[in-house]
Amino acid sequence: MDYPLMNLFLTMLWFFLWTAWLILVFRMITDIFRSHDLGGWAKTGWLLCVLVLPFVGVFVYLIARGRTMGERDMQQAQARDSAFRSYVREASAGPGSSGTSQLTQLAELRQAGALTDQEYQRAKSKVLAP
Repeated sequence: MDYPLMNLFLTMLWFFLWTAWLILVFRMITDIFRSHDLGGWAKTGWLLCVLVLPFVGVFVYLIARGRTMGERDMQQAQARDSAFRSYVREASAGPGSSGTSQLTQLAELRQAGALTDQEYQRAKSKVLAP
């Protein structure tokens, strides 16, 4: 047991810093490839800068494009959210639910005053008829 507690702490600290650095480098690389405003040569240049000169490349990338990284993440999250919502709407509007959506629309029209009670009952009977 010739490994003092302070050495264990320093080893864990270096391991944590190394892991954080790898996460940061991979985050930069994925952001470079996901960026739509960069052309092929610009992506190649940034990638070489990050891989060949890792500390300088990552810090320069963060200074030059750090603000837009968050904006691209937000746009991507919003696109995924809207795609998910449209999928859920399409999946929920299956063959058996078209009558339900029509009844909901009829009820909204009646509440808004666009339909009288008699018109509502006639339209409802048409929707519910087999």
